[in-house]
Amino acid sequence: MFGRKKTVKKEMDRELLIHIKELKREWENLNTIIEQSIEPSEDGLNDLAVVKAKYFYLLREARFRGINALS
Repeated sequence: MFGRKKTVKKEMDRELLIHIKELKREWENLNTIIEQSIEPSEDGLNDLAVVKAKYFYLLREARFRGINALS
């Protein structure tokens, strides 16, 4: 009961790091597909922009929480 807030924060931090790593992997995959495309589609470019924005948002959130997201 007394340590619940810390354990919830640690769990949320862990989930945040997992999401950051997943989005980084997805961003890199989409980026390689777009780079190898002769004419990348508009949908592909939009997907890449969305994933990139989500990734950088989560990195800012990690910095705000004081956790190292790049380890």
